[in-house]
Amino acid sequence: MMLNRTKDILADLIAFPTISPDSNLELITYLCAHFEVLGARCMTLHSEDGRKANIFATLGPDAPGGIVLSGHTDVVPVADQDWASDPFEMLERDGKLFGRGTCDMKGFVAAAMALAETLDANSLTKPLHFAFTYDEETGCLGGQHLVRELAARGITPDIAIIGEPTEMRVMEGHKGCYEYTTHFTGLEGHGSAPDAGVNAAEYAARYVSKLLDLREALKGRAPATSAFEPPWTTINVGRVAGGVAHNVIAGKAEVDWEMRPVQISDADFVKGALENYVDDTLLPAMHAVHPEAGITLETIAEVVGLEPMDDNAARDLVTELTGANRVDLVAFGTEAGLFQQLGTSAVVCGPGSIAQAHKPDEYIEIDQLDQCCKMLERLGRRLSS
Repeated sequence: MMLNRTKDILADLIAFPTISPDSNLELITYLCAHFEVLGARCMTLHSEDGRKANIFATLGPDAPGGIVLSGHTDVVPVADQDWASDPFEMLERDGKLFGRGTCDMKGFVAAAMALAETLDANSLTKPLHFAFTYDEETGCLGGQHLVRELAARGITPDIAIIGEPTEMRVMEGHKGCYEYTTHFTGLEGHGSAPDAGVNAAEYAARYVSKLLDLREALKGRAPATSAFEPPWTTINVGRVAGGVAHNVIAGKAEVDWEMRPVQISDADFVKGALENYVDDTLLPAMHAVHPEAGITLETIAEVVGLEPMDDNAARDLVTELTGANRVDLVAFGTEAGLFQQLGTSAVVCGPGSIAQAHKPDEYIEIDQLDQCCKMLERLGRRLSS
């Protein structure tokens, strides 16, 4: 029964096109209405521009601690992807549910909502919280907003279960995710006289070359005990843009890049090396031609990783609920580390495979969703005992 209800809710959630650049408020209104019918205490936290929001809903006693089920409401774009069906209309076929966000990660959100409908809030022995955020895909901005607000209000759940797609395997750690955009301002001119201008695109290319050098250097800094795959901090260049025409010296350029630190010292190493390279090499060459040329580093997000801990109540609970006999690490980032910073024991476990995330014809296997429902049903019985 819970699986069928989860599928119905998931179809509703998929129909909201909550692509990260767009508003998620209609979906948040939908979630709030459902929780309020159940008697939940709902807190809606709007972004600064008011176009997006988090929801934090609670069932059970008004008491400290408790367990939080956490997920994000935003999805990645579908533009320029070749879908076989409407990405915002859920389709069931061959034991799978297709649609944008089915595995990443509205499937878990739907299962958590279906669980809430099965519970008698008055019978819960501990608070059960539901935290659904905005802009996880663009730097965990909503998650950072949420934990700041929880800290300010003195709300610290004991345990957080983050339902990112792990094929229902229990994950006790992941790397951090630091995202940046570096902006280059040069001096435009005619392409026939390149020495008379400052080509922002060329300096962006030199900056990218430095990033690639640092990426190789990071391989030698991997801790001997690192269990991550790969075991070192990684750097990825996601976008390079600049210029307006073949025969114009580019006056502006941008580089979007990220690193996923295994250890904080690696992040300090990369940022320090880049700062020295910019100050000692790139800027002097740019200023020799145009003193107003510049390079600025914009921090999009610096989201901490989930540090594996010997004492982890969330890990122990979820391994018991799933019957897992081992735990692992994931390479992708989640909001789990934010809860860990709050003082909450955190673990990542959810339905679906990350291999399907962000791709055309994204899907979740119904069997995975069923496993998630059974885990949450066991959690509900435990909290009601």
